[in-house]
Amino acid sequence: MGNRIYNILFHTHTVSGIVISVGLYVIFFAGSFSFFRDEITNWQRGHNVSLADEIPGSVDGYLNDLSKDHNLYGRDVELYHYFNERNISVSLTASKDSLAKEEDKARVFFYVDTEDKSTGDYRGSYHLGEFLYRLHFLDQIPYPYGRYLSGFVAFFFLFAIITGILVHWDKIISNFYTFRPWAKIKTIWTDAHTALGVIGFPFQFVYAVTGAFFLLKGILILPVVMGFYDGDQNKLYEDLEYNHPEYAFYNERLEGPISIDPLVADLKEEWPDFRVTEAHIFNYGDQNMHAAISGYLGRGTKLNGLGHRIYKVADGSIVEEKVPLTNNSYLDGVKNMMFRLHFGDYGGYGLRVISFVLGLVSCFVILSGIMIWLVARDKKNIPEKRRKFNHQVANIYMAICLSMYPVTALEFIIVKFASHVDMAFMYRTYFPIWLVASLFFIFKKNIAFTNKWTLITGGMLGLLIPIANGVASGNWIWSSISNDQYHILLVDLLWLFLGLTTLWIAFFKLKPKKGEFVPSKG
Repeated sequence: MGNRIYNILFHTHTVSGIVISVGLYVIFFAGSFSFFRDEITNWQRGHNVSLADEIPGSVDGYLNDLSKDHNLYGRDVELYHYFNERNISVSLTASKDSLAKEEDKARVFFYVDTEDKSTGDYRGSYHLGEFLYRLHFLDQIPYPYGRYLSGFVAFFFLFAIITGILVHWDKIISNFYTFRPWAKIKTIWTDAHTALGVIGFPFQFVYAVTGAFFLLKGILILPVVMGFYDGDQNKLYEDLEYNHPEYAFYNERLEGPISIDPLVADLKEEWPDFRVTEAHIFNYGDQNMHAAISGYLGRGTKLNGLGHRIYKVADGSIVEEKVPLTNNSYLDGVKNMMFRLHFGDYGGYGLRVISFVLGLVSCFVILSGIMIWLVARDKKNIPEKRRKFNHQVANIYMAICLSMYPVTALEFIIVKFASHVDMAFMYRTYFPIWLVASLFFIFKKNIAFTNKWTLITGGMLGLLIPIANGVASGNWIWSSISNDQYHILLVDLLWLFLGLTTLWIAFFKLKPKKGEFVPSKG
C-alpha cells in the first residue's frame, strides 16, 4: 500500500471514528443491554414468562374480553406478540360500519397483560428494557431525526471499521500477537484497540450493516419509490409484503358464534412446532370476516420458517397460505435474517451473552480510540492552544460515555423502588442524572479520575442491583433459581458479573506506573 493511500485511509479512519465516537458508544452500550430487553422487562416487573415466542392462551378469550369494552363489529382486530413478556399488543382499526358510534370510528392501540388482563397504553406501559432498547437507536430524539442520526452513525461506522482493517492489514497478524495486557496503560490502549477491534470486526460489521439498513431504509428506498412506483409508497410495501391484504366489508352480520381457536389448532396440527405470534381479524363479525394467523417455526426446526394462513371465517376455507417449511421466498430470507442477525436471537442465551460481551468490547475499542487520538496529539510540536482543545474534547467525550455505566446501574435500582414507572418517569430520572454526572466529570477535567470513579461507582451500584431486587420484590437469586425465574436470575447474574469485573479493573488494573502518561487537565 502506497503512503498516499495509507494516509488517506488512516485519516478517514481517525476522523470518522472521533466524530461519531460518543453516539456510537451510546448505541453499543445501550444496544448491549438491548439483547436482554425482555429479561430486563420481566426483572423490573417481577414477571415470569412460561410460554415464549408466541401468543399465550386463547385467542377467543382475548376477543371476548375486548368485546366487553369495545364494539368490535366492522373493525380489524390485531393481536400481536413480539417481545417475550406478559403483555401482548392490541390494535383496533376504525369500524367500517356506517352506523357505528363516533367512539368506534377511532383507531385504538393498547397492551393487555395476559395474566391479570389489565390494559395500558404505550407511555403508561413503558419500562427500563424498552427505554434502553429505544436508546440504542436514539429514538428519544424526536422522530425521525434520532433514527436517521443513529443510521448515519452506523453508516460512517462502516467506514471506520473497514479503513481500520485496511490500515492495519500489513501488520494485522503481528500486531494481534503483540497484545500486551500487562504493559503500561498507554500501550494497552494501542494494543487493545487493534487486537479487540480485529476480534470484534465480524460482530461490528454485521451491526453496522444491519443498523444502517434498518434506520436509513426510508432514505434508501426513496429513489425506488419515485422511480419505479411513481411515488406510491404503499405499493412498494405491498410488494415487500409489509402490508396486510384488504377484504371488502359487506355490512352483513355473521350468524352464529365466532371462534378463532379451532383455526389456530388446525394450523398448528398441520405445522408442528409453529409459534403463532399474530392473529389479524378482518371485518370482525361481518359475513366477509377473515382471520390471518401468522408466525414462524421454532429455530430448532427451521431458522427462517416464516408462515401464515388466512381463513374465511364463515366457512373455514383457506384463502391464502405460506407454508413455512417450503414456501419461504428470497425476500422472506433477506427480511427475516436481517432482523435475526441484528437481534442475535437465533442461538439462544449463549449467543446473546457473547453478543453482550462483544458489545461492551466494542465500547472499549471506542474509548481506546479516543485516548489514542488524544495521545497522538499531545506532543510538544503541537501548539499549546490546540493541545488544550484536544484535551477538552477528549475529556467531554470520556465524561459523557463513561458516566453512562453508573447512571444505568442506578436506574436499575430506582425502577425497583419506584411506585409507578412510565415513559415520563424514565425520562425525568435517567437523562437528568446522566447530565449531572457528565457535567461533574467534565468540570473535574481529569480523565483518569473519570475512568476510575465511573468504574468504581458503576461496579458498586451493579453489586447492589440483585440486593435491591430481593428487598423490593423478594426475588432473591436463590428464590429465582428455585422458582425457575430465569429471566430475573439472568439480569441479577449479569450485574454481579459486571460489578465484580469493573471493580477488579478499577482497583487492580488502573494503577499507572511511574513516568507513564496519564491525561488529566487540559
